[in-house]
Amino acid sequence: MDLVVFDLDGTLLNANSEVSPYTRDTLRLLSEQGILYTVATGRALHGARDVIAGHPFTLPQVFKNGVMIWSPATEGYSHHTHLSLDDLRHVLEAMLSQGVTAFLFTLEPGDEHAVYHQPLKTDYERDLAENYLARNGVRVEPVAALPAAAEISNISALGPESAVDRVAQLIADEPGLIAYAGPAIEGDDLWWIDIHHIEASKGNAVQVLREELGISRVVCFGDSDNDLSMFQIADEAYAPKNARDDVKALATAVIGHHDEDGIARFLRERFNLSA
Repeated sequence: MDLVVFDLDGTLLNANSEVSPYTRDTLRLLSEQGILYTVATGRALHGARDVIAGHPFTLPQVFKNGVMIWSPATEGYSHHTHLSLDDLRHVLEAMLSQGVTAFLFTLEPGDEHAVYHQPLKTDYERDLAENYLARNGVRVEPVAALPAAAEISNISALGPESAVDRVAQLIADEPGLIAYAGPAIEGDDLWWIDIHHIEASKGNAVQVLREELGISRVVCFGDSDNDLSMFQIADEAYAPKNARDDVKALATAVIGHHDEDGIARFLRERFNLSA
């Protein structure tokens, strides 16, 4: 039995961060053929819910690069990996030294999400805090309000490329941490960074799904460095034309561009789907 696993941004979604009509119809065809599929994304549940709403994603879903697995059947998290206090201290020290503001993402009792931030110093940090609330509906509060019972799933920041790169270097030797970074949509001169526990990866999470669902073959699609762990454990791994070079190098094959329904067109051929 195959399990098809999609990254979202830059892969299944088009340039408008949407599931195109052609891709939507392809998902319907997969469902009708009894082919199992799910998502493994760097987004949190609340950041992905709107874009996959209305599509038959009924299997457990991987969020925040493997930090958590959401089960639609139980409407709860079946797996969750959080940062330790030592991890938190190391990350905050690194960010403080580079003058970037840490945003701490938490999972709290009742599967409630919240974001806590250090003092906001720039307009883009203030806009980011407002956007978390407006787009995702999560609580956004100063770090002083962080409750003792909160589990920190990941820490993110936005800042100049040099500062973000230096933060990544400062935590690179920490055995329990992994960081992903890249250009930010908030501005050409800004980069984002996201740090979480090293055991939380798309690859580890998809392996959990493989075992729990009794999957024989995993077929995955992704475009960025956070997809590499998933590519390493998959039986087939495909990169769209727009993917990073290191992702293409590890792929079974490079297929069409994400903004040209490349994944959907490949799926129709790979699984002999017809409307």
